[in-house]
Amino acid sequence: MPMTARFPTTCAQCSGRIMPGEEISKAAQRWVHTGCATAASENEALLPGLEAAAGARPLGRTVAKSSGTKVRKPDMAAIDGALEVWTDGACSGNPGPGGWAWATKDGRQGSGGEAKTTNQRMEVSAALKAIEALEGPLVVVSDSTYVVNCFRDEWWRGWLARGWVNSQKKPVANRDLWEPLIEAFRERGDISFRWVKGHSGDEMNDLVDQLAVEAGKAQV
Repeated sequence: MPMTARFPTTCAQCSGRIMPGEEISKAAQRWVHTGCATAASENEALLPGLEAAAGARPLGRTVAKSSGTKVRKPDMAAIDGALEVWTDGACSGNPGPGGWAWATKDGRQGSGGEAKTTNQRMEVSAALKAIEALEGPLVVVSDSTYVVNCFRDEWWRGWLARGWVNSQKKPVANRDLWEPLIEAFRERGDISFRWVKGHSGDEMNDLVDQLAVEAGKAQV
């Protein structure tokens, strides 16, 4: 049941900020943006622990029956010497003003935003903009399971096979962003994705988070 956030926290689905006044939902004792919960259910992007609460089948993960512990799939294989690029998206309101950003350790970076968007659109935009801006083998490092699991667990194959309909027989949300991102991934063949926990002390993740937040504020 949707509620209004009273205190700032972090969305358990997209790792984005939840600010006071935003609409939130609770699943498996974890707070998520209401929009994230809806989009996750539509796009097969539920985090561990949220599947049962949403009544969905766990995708891309195995369950250790002896302990009940969910085991995450290993990271995607990366090409030796691939450039790492960190990406992030932020949004205030979900929907509301939002920003995206990417950065590399050698100092290259980019950012931008939209006046009315969602956190998940900004997460996908950040990955797309990074890939468009950088040539050669890449490892896209994101705290968004929405982005990483699409490629690591190959949801995109099912989307294409079903004509951009997900396993719940609903249109894939944010197709306008997913389509060019998946096309670039397939054409280049030198891109992999790796998940990093948000707000965990990763210096580059913190940097792109800051850049995305600033880009979002500039849209107000």
